[in-house]
Amino acid sequence: MNRNNPPIPVPLLMLVGIVAISFSSIFIKWSVAPVSVQGMYRLLFTFLLMLPFARPYSGAAAALRLRDWLLLFASGTMLALHFLLWMGSLTFTSVASSTMIMALQPVFIMVGAYIWYKEKTAGSAILGMGIAILGVVFIGWGDVGLSADHLKGDLLSIGGTVAVAIHMLIGQKLVVRMPSFLYSLMVFFSAVIVFAVYNLAAGIPFFNYPAREWGIFVLLAVVPTVFGHILFNWLLQYVSATTVSMNILGEPVGASLLAFLLLGEQLKALQWAGGLLVLFGLAVYVFAGRRIHNDFIDKGVTINE
Repeated sequence: MNRNNPPIPVPLLMLVGIVAISFSSIFIKWSVAPVSVQGMYRLLFTFLLMLPFARPYSGAAAALRLRDWLLLFASGTMLALHFLLWMGSLTFTSVASSTMIMALQPVFIMVGAYIWYKEKTAGSAILGMGIAILGVVFIGWGDVGLSADHLKGDLLSIGGTVAVAIHMLIGQKLVVRMPSFLYSLMVFFSAVIVFAVYNLAAGIPFFNYPAREWGIFVLLAVVPTVFGHILFNWLLQYVSATTVSMNILGEPVGASLLAFLLLGEQLKALQWAGGLLVLFGLAVYVFAGRRIHNDFIDKGVTINE
C-alpha cells in the first residue's frame, strides 16, 4: 500500500464517493430496462469514457502476468454479479432495505481480509463498525422481510454484497501491482463481457430502448461509477479495502434520503435514527483506521502488501 497521502484529503473524497453512489439506486428505479442491460451499458459507457486516457498505461498492461489477467477477469466477473444481483433486488424491495443489506459488506470484507491478507482490525474500529451496522439495520428494519417479494429482494442483495466484497478484496491485491486506472479499466471491460454473454444467452435485446433509458445508462456511468466506484478503486492505494467498504456504509443514508425526496419512499423515525448512527459509526471507524495507518507509517512499515 502507498505510504503517501492522496492529494485531496481522504474524508472529502469519501464524501464525494458516497454522494455519487447514493444516486445509483435512484437511477435504477427510474429505468424500466432489464437490470443486466443497465449494468452492461453502465460499465460500457464508463469504459469508453476512460479509454482515451489509457495510452500511458499500455506499458503497465504489457507487463501483466497471466495470473494478473485471470484475477482481473475474476474481479470483473464478481463486479458484474454484484450489479446483476443488487440491481435486481431493487425490483422487489425498497431502496432503504436493499442498500442497508449491501452496506453490510464490511463484515464479509473484514473476514476475507483476515483470512487472505492477515489484516487485523483494532477494537475501536470494530466498535465503529458495530455502531454503523446497527444504524444500517435500523434504516431497513421497517420493511425487511414483510413479504415474499421483500424476502427475494433481500436475498438478492445479500448475494450482491458477497460478490462486491470478493471484488474489492481481489482489487486490494491487484492495485499494489498496477495503476488503479488500469485496474478499473480492465475490470469494467471484463464485467461488460460477462454481461454481454449473459444477455445474449438469456435472449435479452441489446438495443431498442427509448432515449430516456439511454440517458439513464449514461447517468449510471458518470455519477455512481466514475465518481463512486472508480474513486473507491483509486483510494485502495492509500487505505485498506475494509476502510473503503466502511465508508460505503454512508450509501444507505444518502440513498434513503434521495428515495424519500425523489421516489416518495417513506422513512420511519427508526430509519432516520439509523442514519445518524451510521454517520457516527463511520466517524469512529475512520478515526481509528487513520490512526492505525499513521502508526504503521511512523514505524516505516508497509501494510496489506
